[in-house]
Amino acid sequence: MIYSTRLTTSGDTLVFTSTSTGAPVGGSVVAQDNAITNIIVCNTGTPNLTDETVNSCTLTLNLVAAGGVSNDINTIVKNLIVPAGETVFFSDERIVLRGATGYGNDQIRATASVGNLLSITVSALPV
Repeated sequence: MIYSTRLTTSGDTLVFTSTSTGAPVGGSVVAQDNAITNIIVCNTGTPNLTDETVNSCTLTLNLVAAGGVSNDINTIVKNLIVPAGETVFFSDERIVLRGATGYGNDQIRATASVGNLLSITVSALPV
């Protein structure tokens, strides 16, 4: 499954939520955990050959446990500079996010320093 999101603001943005629509067992729906296999971040801004700071953007990524909020404790990437026209891949580690619990669903959240420059694609597999 592929989920793509455009960070349209410079605020905290929900990028991915682990699903709560797992297969029914005995008439009830069970949680569906998801393994994140890749996170791809692309700065679609136009590069400036004489000034690399033009259209560059910083990115902060958080893995937020069900019922939580983005903060320094769950930050996995802090103020990563993504230059215009560049793409960053996070694919070395696998992350498993919980589906519905009594508190909700685990999430990936992102914050950009500038809106409408970064697009994020998350690849996930149900586990």
